[in-house]
Amino acid sequence: MFYKKLAVATLAVSGLQIGVCNSSEMGHWGYEGNTGPAHWSHLSEEYALCATGKQQSPINIATSVKADLPPLTFNYKSIPLTIVNNGHSIQMTADKAGTLQVGDDSYQLLQFHTHSPSEGAINGKRFDMVIHLVHKSAKGTLAVVAVFLEKGENPNPLIASLWKVMPKVAGKPQQHDVQIDINQLLPSKHDYYAFEGSLTTPPCSEGVKWMVLKQPVSISAEQLAQYREVYFGNARPLQSLNGRKVFSSN
Repeated sequence: MFYKKLAVATLAVSGLQIGVCNSSEMGHWGYEGNTGPAHWSHLSEEYALCATGKQQSPINIATSVKADLPPLTFNYKSIPLTIVNNGHSIQMTADKAGTLQVGDDSYQLLQFHTHSPSEGAINGKRFDMVIHLVHKSAKGTLAVVAVFLEKGENPNPLIASLWKVMPKVAGKPQQHDVQIDINQLLPSKHDYYAFEGSLTTPPCSEGVKWMVLKQPVSISAEQLAQYREVYFGNARPLQSLNGRKVFSSN
C-alpha cells in the first residue's frame, strides 16, 4: 500500500519552519533571481536535494491510480491566532489545534502557510492560492495536506480573520486575542490525491506524505488581492514525477 512504502522523514522541528526554512541559518533563498529555485542547490550543501532529489514537490497531477486510500479525519479545534510573515510566506502556528487521522496513523498539526499561485497543479491548472497544513507523527513522519483556493463570490471566514492582522513585512510571530477555527479552511468533501514527495522549499527534504484535496475552497477577489499585495509568486516550479505514481481516493 501507498502509506507503507513511504520513507520516514526525521526532520528536526527546532531550527526549521516546516515547509519554510530559516534562511538565516543556512543559505539565503528566495523565489527569483540568483536565489530563486533554479539556484537553491548551489546556496548551501544542505540544499543538494533541491537538484538531485527524485521525489520532489510540487507536481502536476495529470493521471492517477484509483486506490483504497484511508479517509482523512480532521480532529481540529479552535486555537488562539499566532501569525508570522517569515520572509517567504504567511504562516500560522497550530501545534495546539489537534490532529489528522489517516487510517491507523495519527499526525499532529504543526502549522499552516500560504503560497500564490498554488504550488501544485491539476491537469496543468494552478489555482489562485494553496494552503499547506503541515503535520507530524510521533515517529517523525511529515504529512502535508494541500487545500487549493480559487477566486469566487464567497469570502472565506478564516481568511478574513487572518488577513485583518496579516503582517506586511517579515518579522517575529505575533499573538492575537482571537480564536481561529482551521476547519473553516477545509472543503465539504475530503476526496484526495496522495503521493510521495518533499518539502517545497529548501532543504527540499524527501519522505513527506502529500495529500492534495480535490475540492477547492472559495476566497473572494478582495481576499486574493490583499494577499498578493504582500506575496505573489512564492511558489516553486512543478517538479518531475520521476516514475512516481499518484493515487486517488475515488
